[in-house]
Amino acid sequence: MIEFNQYKALTFDCYGTLIDWENGILEVLKPLLLAHNTNLDDDQILELFAEFEAELEIGDYIKYREVLKRVVQKFGERFGFEPTTEEINSLADSIQHWLPFPDTIEALKSLKQKFKLVIISNVDDDLFAFSAEHLQVKFDQIITAEQAKSYKPSFNNFRLAIERIDLPLDQILHVAASVYHDIITAKSLGLSTVWVNRRAVKKGLHTTGTAISQSDLEVPDLKTLAALSS
Repeated sequence: MIEFNQYKALTFDCYGTLIDWENGILEVLKPLLLAHNTNLDDDQILELFAEFEAELEIGDYIKYREVLKRVVQKFGERFGFEPTTEEINSLADSIQHWLPFPDTIEALKSLKQKFKLVIISNVDDDLFAFSAEHLQVKFDQIITAEQAKSYKPSFNNFRLAIERIDLPLDQILHVAASVYHDIITAKSLGLSTVWVNRRAVKKGLHTTGTAISQSDLEVPDLKTLAALSS
């Protein structure tokens, strides 16, 4: 069990950990695909999203808005249709409406009483600003892919966060739902980690990745984390 009293800062992934991005993705892509006579189940859509996103985030940095545009285009290429300009923009435009998980806000407010709270997210500054409004907590630091000019699981994003937080590694605890994007890299850098396994009762690849968890602690949600750390 983690000794929470040793930590002064909690770093969080945002989408998938704090914000329910799978529902956000599905609410856009499911009707878009159906409009082009492509009927995929939720798991298939999420797995293809993860595949396309990962391909686009490797190599020279492009903004996340552009990543999402190209994800839609890749769905069109895969299934033989030409998305409209509105459809190409639809995923990025929808982020402003993606909502936190039901337990997120109260858990963050509770954790804020004890820890500095930091975001490390694969997103653009302007897109995260929409999510920040929904989360209702003032974060002590916000590190985006736009600032790092790279995407997790790159070490660069975490090193930038560690530099800005300016605390010893053993006083920083990273909290994330994605083993692939977050847990493995954070552990490799010497950070303690909490895996928020929101998909514990579901099967499939999905957007959190398939790697075996290397976390120091596994919890099903943030409510559990807040209770354990109090």
